[in-house]
Amino acid sequence: MSTRIAFLKGHGTENDFVIIPDPENVIDLPPAAVAALCDRRAGIGGDGLLHVVRSAAHPEARAMAAEAEWFMDYRNGDGSVAEMCGNGVRVFAHYLQRAGHVAEGDIAVATRGGVKTVHIAKEGDITVGMGKALLPEGDVTVRVGERSWPARNVNMGNPHAVAFVEDLDHAGDLYTAPPFSPASAYPDGVNVEFVVDRGLRHVALRVHERGSGETRSCGTGACAVAVATARRDGADPAVTGTPATYTVDVPGGRLVITERPDGEIEMTGPAVIVAEGEIDAGWLETATP
Repeated sequence: MSTRIAFLKGHGTENDFVIIPDPENVIDLPPAAVAALCDRRAGIGGDGLLHVVRSAAHPEARAMAAEAEWFMDYRNGDGSVAEMCGNGVRVFAHYLQRAGHVAEGDIAVATRGGVKTVHIAKEGDITVGMGKALLPEGDVTVRVGERSWPARNVNMGNPHAVAFVEDLDHAGDLYTAPPFSPASAYPDGVNVEFVVDRGLRHVALRVHERGSGETRSCGTGACAVAVATARRDGADPAVTGTPATYTVDVPGGRLVITERPDGEIEMTGPAVIVAEGEIDAGWLETATP
């Protein structure tokens, strides 16, 4: 390994990421190394890490290489692997454009949740085709302290429990994962969104992201919330034939989510690169138990 490792720091509606460009997949990033890099006091700091790899160079993405040249090898802030991150995809695409790998317009990005279509607009916002939501059957309940709420089970390539509450403060500090039941609903854990109404087709959320704690934004969570809210409101585009668009406020900004009649969901929002530099590989080895 080189004594220096290039990195960038970026965010999408303040959901922030360490970005490690590694086209040929030669940098070893075990969970402890990712956790060290994402540590906000002893490392660079981030909700997660975007490992930028060519699909053909990664064993989990080779089958997608014909559709998408680049693979977003996404890791949560604790080093665990995640299927998908909506804000991360926007930042990932913005990095690819900044690095000269892609231009404005439509590109494809491989993820563990499948190949995602991304549109980079001239004015700067980035739209991600997030795929279709799955709505597993069965009742789910989430709890914070003495309060509990029914939650809508929504899968966006990763699992979500969406609870409608009277006040976002009722979500508590969200340092630890809110308990849920039944345990069988989410055997690998879950992202939990707490939602309040702000106006017509306008909601706000707080979220506990599995493996990261409370984050300033969650792209797949915003999509799950839009779908759950639409169903609560009796709006199913597959039935009405009309797209359903919701504005979703997150602590770090605003996202616009549209579900089309064919079930495909699009998310539009900003992506920002704030810094770039080099990691001392010696420090990383020392920081990794």
